[in-house]
Amino acid sequence: MVSQKILSKLRKCVEDYDMLREGDTVAVGLSGGKDSLVTLASLKKLSEFYPEHFTVKAISIGLTRDMSAYDGMEEFCRELGVEYIRIPTDIETVVFEKRNEKHPCSLCANMRRGALNRAASAAGCNKVALGHHADDAAETFLLSLFFEGRLSCFQPVTELTRTGVTVIRPMLYATESEMRSEAKKLPAPVVKNPCPANGNTRRQETKELLRTLGSRYGALREKITGAIARLPLPGWEKHPRSLRLREKGTGKGEENR
Repeated sequence: MVSQKILSKLRKCVEDYDMLREGDTVAVGLSGGKDSLVTLASLKKLSEFYPEHFTVKAISIGLTRDMSAYDGMEEFCRELGVEYIRIPTDIETVVFEKRNEKHPCSLCANMRRGALNRAASAAGCNKVALGHHADDAAETFLLSLFFEGRLSCFQPVTELTRTGVTVIRPMLYATESEMRSEAKKLPAPVVKNPCPANGNTRRQETKELLRTLGSRYGALREKITGAIARLPLPGWEKHPRSLRLREKGTGKGEENR
């Protein structure tokens, strides 16, 4: 269902940053977009042969009480053999009507993350997997630089003491174009982004700027993500445990099928 190339990138990221341990239960935040679909399918496949055994679940957080747009996700999860949980919310009403935010992305993202982490904890999950990829990391770095004057980015692994879950981003070695290509192969409909501000955000501006500059200065995204890892920014230090797992070699036969 997913390619060997994407699985290899997933596994290397997981091991470089010590994302998975024996007995973990991982909730994938399933928005229905291409990135979350590929993340779910890839982690489920990895769970079938990875030496550290873990379980995968999927959780969708709705912006409204109407979750009908996610009906196709239920069938996709059933085909994967993954438990699926849907959580309706009033996030859209709070962000766009009650608060009438001029730049709604930050508040909306915080509310969605909070709802996802609480739902994951209630479902018995100790890890939450998000579908952020290399392009997301480069864009976030530039957003922090342009709008906050900081050299900052989200971390591959973030421990949340309030909810007791750990957030992981196992697709950071994949590019957006690779995620898009993988999503086309999956037997699941991509859910259209329901956000009223979709396509008119600072992130979208930064994405377009990065695309424009990238066409002029080759491999710009790779240079930015490489700089993040080489500094490294806090939380981007690679974990020595990855060497032990690679030496262990368990599961390589299944991975290479």
